[in-house]
Amino acid sequence: MANVKVEKKSTSNGGGMVSGIIIAACVFVGWLIWQFIMGSPANFEGGTPEGRPLNTLGMVYHGGFIVPILLGMLLMVIVFSFERFFVISKAAGKSNLDTFMTNVQKNIKEGNIEGAIALCDKQQGSVANAIKSALIKYQDVKKEGFNSEEASETIHKEIEEATSLEMPMLEKNMTIISALVSLGTLGGLLGTVSGMIKAFGALASAGSPDQAALATGISEALVNTATGICTSIFAIIAYNFFTSKIDDLTYSIDEAGVTIVNTYRKFRGSLKQ
Repeated sequence: MANVKVEKKSTSNGGGMVSGIIIAACVFVGWLIWQFIMGSPANFEGGTPEGRPLNTLGMVYHGGFIVPILLGMLLMVIVFSFERFFVISKAAGKSNLDTFMTNVQKNIKEGNIEGAIALCDKQQGSVANAIKSALIKYQDVKKEGFNSEEASETIHKEIEEATSLEMPMLEKNMTIISALVSLGTLGGLLGTVSGMIKAFGALASAGSPDQAALATGISEALVNTATGICTSIFAIIAYNFFTSKIDDLTYSIDEAGVTIVNTYRKFRGSLKQ
């Protein structure tokens, strides 16, 4: 038992380290895009980043220090969304989940537990693993002759334990995506406020109002808000989509558990007749 706990802890630490590396890499790539693509001399008058922007890339570059961070956040949403998509798709198994659940429940209701286990072995994935654990427990309680209530409690406990082992893998990195929902907007507002301060500060030091310079400074500052909002929108869509997928997987496991329990109750009822 101690070895299992150590392995689980080391796996968790390793996963956290990988997530940290991905976050740092995304911010670094965001800085590279900001520095070398958006800050390319071709995007400015006079061939220097200090000149007036000639296009949107140059305008975004003048958004300030917060721009590479916002770009990094946007990349994080994209990278972790792809990662979650592949993990959750793998958790559902090799074939269509609805078809698998229909076939498994059919075998369970017919009392063909070995056939249902074979389907789980063929399907693989988190859902199939949890259902297989419940089916094996069903066979155990059937041999030991538990009454319906004892069997129900034992099978439900087995499903809960199997689900609790699978859920951390499914929910991993979801907290990062949910955090980016707020951080994207707040980062964009921070960039806008800092840009506005810089624009009005430059206007005050000039001594005379320059409407064109003020408009340019404000537009550059608002680019941060737009980038932050885009990041939050993508994060919200990704988070809700993957949460819905995880709920579907959990529901499938619970549904199979209920079918297994009901099948055992019918089996015990037939013995009493």
